[in-house]
Amino acid sequence: MNKTELVNAIAEKANLSKVDAKNALDAALNAVAEALAANDKVALIGFGTFSVSEKGERTGLNPRTKEKIVIPARKAVKFKAGAELNAKL
Repeated sequence: MNKTELVNAIAEKANLSKVDAKNALDAALNAVAEALAANDKVALIGFGTFSVSEKGERTGLNPRTKEKIVIPARKAVKFKAGAELNAKL
């Protein structure tokens, strides 16, 4: 499912126009992104939890040249599915 299909599904299920559904989805995604940028955790009960994890510096291998390279430390978004979402899978 892509963003357009998600907007259409939200519009249909929430009885909203597609414009309103897109605005609501964009607002929700922006709120999640801002919270993660502030290093906060976003817990959606029954769906899951988004958090930021620290990835340490590590040594990698260039597959073409077989040369060792250093992959710098970074932050990554982590998602842990909630119990209700896991039950649906």
